[in-house]
Amino acid sequence: MALTQTQPADTSATGVILTDTAAREIQKIIKEQELDASKVRLRVGVKGGGCSGFSYVLDLTENQKDTDEVFEQHGIAIVADPKSLLYLSGTQIDFRDEIMGRGFVFSNPNASTSCGCGSSFAV
Repeated sequence: MALTQTQPADTSATGVILTDTAAREIQKIIKEQELDASKVRLRVGVKGGGCSGFSYVLDLTENQKDTDEVFEQHGIAIVADPKSLLYLSGTQIDFRDEIMGRGFVFSNPNASTSCGCGSSFAV
């Protein structure tokens, strides 16, 4: 999954916002990988690293920790650890399929800078 970052469309929301387009792509991936849609969750997070300091994490998993924040959008269960949500609050996740690339796009209102490839950011 390619990851890039753009400026947010709406920074007033809290939590992570999954667009219809991103949700359809995730549902497509779940079906292609023959995963159990009733058990699989989209894990969204951040980790240290990348050229700007933090990298985005986007993964399909059946694991959920007791401390995870859990919410649902477009029929997709989304989980995130509380520390990641500090950096991701208001972030919109979209999916683009364009001539110059295909992948998930993060619009993070908390990011002060991002690297050229868009897969890492700083606050």
